[in-house]
Amino acid sequence: MMKKRIFFGAVFLSLLLLLGVWVSRAGAKEMQDGFYTAEMADYSHGWKEYLCILVKNDRIVYAEFNAKDPSGYIKAWDNAYMQNMLSAGSTYPNEYTRSYVAQLIETQNPQEVDTVSGASSSGGNFAKLSAAVIEQAKKGDTSIVVVQ
Repeated sequence: MMKKRIFFGAVFLSLLLLLGVWVSRAGAKEMQDGFYTAEMADYSHGWKEYLCILVKNDRIVYAEFNAKDPSGYIKAWDNAYMQNMLSAGSTYPNEYTRSYVAQLIETQNPQEVDTVSGASSSGGNFAKLSAAVIEQAKKGDTSIVVVQ
């Protein structure tokens, strides 16, 4: 009878300890609230890709992924480029950028974002940029990070 009491007491204490760890972890934030931005170091074919996220309550609630030329013109606004890509049967920036962002917001994990066919180079850059902005959000560092 005494061994049973000791056993159940030990189990009870272990459960209390695990519950305490779980509760303390549940309150810990990985990412701090704010806007975080990363951009590629270099232009590729005249465009420099960037990603900006907004974190609220440890979740990415908004994201913008796109590319800009040296004058600041946004690639997704380039209707002539979109028409060329559509006529070639391929994806275009306004489509794949939204896909990457939607997946990131849904999964909250850049490693779970699927590459869009026809936009694999941008997909690789998106993965790098996503990892960079999430690291910035974990540190609470709102400076723009440049990614190689």
